[in-house]
Amino acid sequence: MNVTLLVFALAVQQPQDTVVLKPVVVTATRVPVAAELVASAVTVLRGADLVAQGVRTVADALETVPGVHIAATGSVGGQTSLFMRGGQSNYVKVLLDGVPLNQAGGGIDLANLTTDNVDRIEIVRGPASVLYGSDAMTGVVQIFTRVGAGGTGAPRMGAELRAGTYGSTDGAIELLGGTPRVGYAARVSRFSSDGLYAYNNQYRNSVVNARVQLRPDPRTDMSLAYRYGDDVYHFPTDGTGTPVDSNQHAAERGPLFSVSARRVFAAHLDARISAGLKEARLLYDNPPDSAGDVTFWSRDWVRRATTSALVNWNSGTGTSLAWGIEYEDERQRGTSLFSASYGTFPDSVRVQRNTTGYFTQAVIAAGRAALTLGGRLDDNSQFGTHATYRGGLVYRLAAGVRLRASVGTGFKEPTFYENFARGFVTGNPSLDPERSRSWEAGIERGGIAVAYFNQRFRDLIEYNPAPPAGQPNYFNVDGAVADGIEIEGAGAFSRAVSGSLRYTYLHTRVVESGAPGDPDGLFVPGKSLIRRPAHTLAPQIVAAWSHRARVTIGALWVGRRDDLDFRRPVGQRRVVVQPYTRVNVAAEYGLGRVVLTGSAANVFNDQRQELPGFRVMGRVLFLGLRLAVD
Repeated sequence: MNVTLLVFALAVQQPQDTVVLKPVVVTATRVPVAAELVASAVTVLRGADLVAQGVRTVADALETVPGVHIAATGSVGGQTSLFMRGGQSNYVKVLLDGVPLNQAGGGIDLANLTTDNVDRIEIVRGPASVLYGSDAMTGVVQIFTRVGAGGTGAPRMGAELRAGTYGSTDGAIELLGGTPRVGYAARVSRFSSDGLYAYNNQYRNSVVNARVQLRPDPRTDMSLAYRYGDDVYHFPTDGTGTPVDSNQHAAERGPLFSVSARRVFAAHLDARISAGLKEARLLYDNPPDSAGDVTFWSRDWVRRATTSALVNWNSGTGTSLAWGIEYEDERQRGTSLFSASYGTFPDSVRVQRNTTGYFTQAVIAAGRAALTLGGRLDDNSQFGTHATYRGGLVYRLAAGVRLRASVGTGFKEPTFYENFARGFVTGNPSLDPERSRSWEAGIERGGIAVAYFNQRFRDLIEYNPAPPAGQPNYFNVDGAVADGIEIEGAGAFSRAVSGSLRYTYLHTRVVESGAPGDPDGLFVPGKSLIRRPAHTLAPQIVAAWSHRARVTIGALWVGRRDDLDFRRPVGQRRVVVQPYTRVNVAAEYGLGRVVLTGSAANVFNDQRQELPGFRVMGRVLFLGLRLAVD
């Protein structure tokens, strides 16, 4: 299979921006750096391409990125998790205009994160805690929203309306404009669907997104971003994927703010200060369907606030040195009640912790080589100090070949629930942060990139459903290993047709578990980590004519992977899930500013399950039109 991939990559010559590093990237080094100097594996997705492909959610955008696997519980709006390079689903830090979207401890559900107003998405694979602190164990995903700039200031209006199968509708209005000194963009969208199941499966997702950028003089720029999400998801399934509940639902709503300002003080010296806030009110309700049924409800308010300052010196020839300090405050308040025939278990939580991080990074460019060195010290109010580091080397050979290698560490603090849960589950305030150590090496030429990575995870947090009396349910174990190969190639076959191919090989292995005799455990010594496919393949072909018509045909093949099937008897739940294939087609045709759009997901209606017990969305068709702003 690898030989076929390399032959394909060598057959195409002109790289496309959707899979190749842009000239300058930000996320990998936290300051703008020429892509050829970056030692990390980076993929950049353009917002314009995502619009043309009919991609509505960030999860759908990420699922074909090398090293990434997305796992979703069936219907639209269901729990959607991100796994990168074999790590846990809470090992990737996700940011929107610099604001972390993860809850305390790294948990994030991507089901409600849309591509509204997205300019680009930068994906950095490998540990990045040296720049971003907790949660960046295996990578960082940063979403940058767009603004208008350089125009006459007159606003340009846009709109979009689509309708499709499963009773789905998707609509939006947007505004974009700017001058050389002020740029702005705003978008309001609403998506709704009747869902996959015959009852209690409605989903609604409403988003308001806006950003303003100011440039009062050539040395100063400022940015203000706002986003508000309001999501409601009804789902009939229990933990096995069986539809049994007629009134269970969950909701999340809340704002995000981001403000930053940058000032150039001298020819090679600038500073940036920024602040961000993400709040969410989480609701879950499961009233009894009949007499004697289980009752469970919860109400939570979570907040994550971050402030940072960064000073950056650059030589003008590639060498740069950055110093930064970051303060983060995390809080959660909530109450819940679980009631069944064997008892009632109320719970409440009111917790807060903060972290101050100090970091520095140097990029030293000398001739064909570039060396990156970075270190960080985090002082957490609960866990004390924690140090991380990263080093990387890039060497550019003749004929456009680039060699790179890097090594680094990462960490992730426990969730509030793992630390402080009471009632039906008992948390453990003495848990240590989870840790990772990784190294990788790669070679790149034009649109072709091949990389090998190796990661070791330590102090993994394991759950024991029946601990000894008086003992907590959560504890640390050591550890697991993940290594693999990522290959991507992209280029043009002709002036009208281009293509790309992405492949990931992943091997994971549990080294040690706290419950080695449990065949149904998450960590079984010698076994693979669950929900990590060994092989993933994603080809894509794009054909465009006269800048008016564009057709995109893409596929995703996900190989076998271990998982737990809770429909099976205790002791027999570990299963091997069969491969599945999803083929997607999207087309658009422009009539001036009006663009006719159509898309078909899972064209061949592949019903092989992604997660055991959970049904799969069948063929999903959408037709619509878009009034373009650009």
